[in-house]
Amino acid sequence: MTNVLEKIRGGLVASCQPVDDGPMDRPDIVAAMAQACVAGGAAGLRIEGVANLRAVRPLVSVPIVGLVKTDRTDTEVRITSTVAEALALVEAGADIVAYDATNRPRPDNWHDILAAIRAAGALAMADCSTMADAERAHKAGAEILGSTLSGYTSETQTGDPLPDFTFLRGLSQLGGFVMAEGRYLTPDLARQAMQSGADCVTVGSALTRLEHMTSWFAQAVADGAK
Repeated sequence: MTNVLEKIRGGLVASCQPVDDGPMDRPDIVAAMAQACVAGGAAGLRIEGVANLRAVRPLVSVPIVGLVKTDRTDTEVRITSTVAEALALVEAGADIVAYDATNRPRPDNWHDILAAIRAAGALAMADCSTMADAERAHKAGAEILGSTLSGYTSETQTGDPLPDFTFLRGLSQLGGFVMAEGRYLTPDLARQAMQSGADCVTVGSALTRLEHMTSWFAQAVADGAK
């Protein structure tokens, strides 16, 4: 599986995650998004949901990071919070499975989720919010450390619209494979991520959430018309 990391090293991972329950939130549309991103040069894909993953996997040869997002009443953790979800993603064709690497409670212990991913033959991507998260995950054997959750947990929320480059530089010092993810909304920010020590960069909203992109331009036009 080391070859998987080499395939995405120095490249872009396109996160094809439509707005939940929006008009593009369908497996066939996600699959088309994925193909378009690969045609544009994406070295890998991040795909949410088993149904979406099953639709995408036969159509592309690039590595796929799979995850399952669920909203639960018993935990704030949304990303791959059970062993069963992790195994379903591997079965559906994920090369890498992303899981929430915070120390927050969830249905299954994160240690068990990480162990299940690796035992099933996939790589584990730890979606981290702090250096403590990353250090735990790295020590436990997660192959990829992601800055995904910085700014999205109660202890890291700052409202800053820019990526957390300080966190990214800290991750690069741990010696693992580092995935920059979270608020990389322009090519220049993605370039800065690589210069800050990332091994690759995940971009989502700026590529595949048409509602978000349209709202940015609509607001800019409205501001210019004032």
